[in-house]
Amino acid sequence: MLSASDLRKGLKLQIDGNPYIITDFEFSKPGKGQALYRCRMKNMINGNQFSKTYRSGDKFEKANLEERKMQYLYHQDEEYHFMDTQNYDQLFLTVEQLGDNVNFLMDNMELEVLFFDDRPIDVSLPIFVNLAVTKADPWVKGDTSGTDTKPVTVETGYQLQVPPFVEEGDKIQIDTRTGEYVTRVKE
Repeated sequence: MLSASDLRKGLKLQIDGNPYIITDFEFSKPGKGQALYRCRMKNMINGNQFSKTYRSGDKFEKANLEERKMQYLYHQDEEYHFMDTQNYDQLFLTVEQLGDNVNFLMDNMELEVLFFDDRPIDVSLPIFVNLAVTKADPWVKGDTSGTDTKPVTVETGYQLQVPPFVEEGDKIQIDTRTGEYVTRVKE
């Protein structure tokens, strides 16, 4: 059992039978009365968000979450299939459950799948992934009208902005938290 003083950003709670993660947190202690804990929370199953204020005496149940190491196998239509590396069981997650993570999934990639009551709800990607550029328009000399980036497409179909020296066939490192270019990789 957790108390209100345990609340912090990133904490996972169970409220009314659903897992929630605290995405924003603010503590305030007015001159009189109890301390207030303002939380912005996100439902980990359907993605709904809401704000709520708790008082110092409130109690919370810790979410029954488990992470398992799994391997991404393939996708078929709207289903993305994973295999447990311990017992070779297979399961799938939908595009809605994975969100923007589908932009960085590559065949045979190992990652952590998050389970709530033995039900898969999300994946934890590595912070950085290396992907090959499959389409990049050539940089036109003298094209200094705006930014110093150009759009490219990587092997998963994801499009992002990169510096002009990145060419088709190069491998680039992408931050999966922001979806932005980090560096060019030499392999």
